[in-house]
Amino acid sequence: MSVSLPLIGITTYGRNAEAEFTLPSAYVDIVRGSGGLPILLPPGELNVGKILELVDGLILAGGGDLDPSLYGGTHHSTIERINPERDSFEIVLAKRLLTMEKPVLGICRGMQILNVAGGGTLVEHLPEKFGTSVSHRGENKQPVPHLVRITEGSMLSRLTGKAELPVMSLHHQALGTVAESWTVSARSADEVVEAIEKPDHPWMMAVLWHPELSAGQEEQRKLVRAFVEAAKLKYMKQGT
Repeated sequence: MSVSLPLIGITTYGRNAEAEFTLPSAYVDIVRGSGGLPILLPPGELNVGKILELVDGLILAGGGDLDPSLYGGTHHSTIERINPERDSFEIVLAKRLLTMEKPVLGICRGMQILNVAGGGTLVEHLPEKFGTSVSHRGENKQPVPHLVRITEGSMLSRLTGKAELPVMSLHHQALGTVAESWTVSARSADEVVEAIEKPDHPWMMAVLWHPELSAGQEEQRKLVRAFVEAAKLKYMKQGT
């Protein structure tokens, strides 16, 4: 493997009705376009340690909702696509990642996984707490655009060079309590936490939106490129 192509693990959806593991190709495309070599990580693998030995960076991808029992929540009629196999795999993976210096990017569900793994909680259905002034998911569960305000001085601010950013989102849940040692780096106008980062980690960030759905936007490419570059640096250090 060329040193110019860090190996980027991307978690996939759980098994569907046809017993298939799937993932939208946009995740693969944006990693390839950012100089990474993607490898898909389906749930159910027990040897998490071996996975983490192999990959140089890891993306926890979007998907269905987490089981509320994982964060002391309660069931809600809007909760969907709970997959115990995926929940179990990704919680173990995230907890291990929190003890390592490997670069990590959480996307949507991935942000929720990292928050729960760190001891944080979720809001089961964000409109009930934050209202409907900002649309976070369109009709028929389609992605919708909205703006986020980026925290001045955050890593996200330095990466994008922006105080405000248009994003594409596709979620109905949000962070409740933010896990200890994470800081908030973006919010939407309704005060939903849209991005978090871990100041005590070399490169660990999570966003509630979907950068892979805005790959034509330079700021989203900068975010993913920065993650891949951090993974590349980690790989090159390991090779010395």
